[in-house]
Amino acid sequence: MSVTNLLKGHEKDLGGGLMVRRFLPSAIKQAVGPFIFFDHFGPLDVPLDADHDVRPHPHIGLATVTYLFEGAMDHRDSLGTVQRIEPGAINWMTAGSGIVHSERTPKDLVGKPHRTHGLQLWAALPVAHEEEAPAFHHTPAGEIPELDIDGAKVRVLIGSAFGQTSPVKTFSQTLYLDVVLQAGHELVLDNLPVEAAVYPISGELEVDGAPLELHTMALLNTEGPQSVKAQSEARLVVIGGEPLDGHRFMYWNFVSSRKERISQAAEDWEAQRFAPVPGETDWIPLPAKKPSA
Repeated sequence: MSVTNLLKGHEKDLGGGLMVRRFLPSAIKQAVGPFIFFDHFGPLDVPLDADHDVRPHPHIGLATVTYLFEGAMDHRDSLGTVQRIEPGAINWMTAGSGIVHSERTPKDLVGKPHRTHGLQLWAALPVAHEEEAPAFHHTPAGEIPELDIDGAKVRVLIGSAFGQTSPVKTFSQTLYLDVVLQAGHELVLDNLPVEAAVYPISGELEVDGAPLELHTMALLNTEGPQSVKAQSEARLVVIGGEPLDGHRFMYWNFVSSRKERISQAAEDWEAQRFAPVPGETDWIPLPAKKPSA
């Protein structure tokens, strides 16, 4: 069997009319490789009066991985980073021991017609690196390896595949590919990491001859090669990596192998002990439901 399970995900309203489809974590599988969180938002024609700004909020124990197909956002964090995020670039923010960031609509797009479409993933850090110093790394679209393979355009966003290696540095084996397949063409995925999944962004896709519906993530059997074929022009992502080194506890924006660390982070945020984002005074309050001890 090439597909070991299918994840249907669920919709979640992030506010301001911005709906996301969330696939990880799930009751079936907490993570695929290091990826413990997977949100797909858009494609959406943003209303002129929309407020999709995400105010400052904290993270620990993970790295956020932001990738856009359309639109733009301004990233600011407590390290003083200011970065415009645009389609095709990879933005990897290591939260580690703690970071605060905001994601806002760039001023030049406020009140103007535009679209937004992208993926927000979290990679749980290995236990040995959970308290790593926070950092932010922006890799422009032009620095991402890209190759054509018989009707398939493959961008190696993170990790190594098809003889190409992304410049994005990670803390464990990680794979993240953006693939555009022409109608009638297929791509063979070989030498996959222990855990891997395929998620279709658009178009009609088959995995080893079985249709894969939109808004469905397919967990792959990685013991042998898998083929993905497009019945119409299709776009998909492949994610994966080595399995996590143990269970992770999750509460709000915090991830850790230790429950007590989650509780401490929640207390620190409530008491505003995290370093702030320079120049920003608002923040997202801690949810009313506190983490269990």
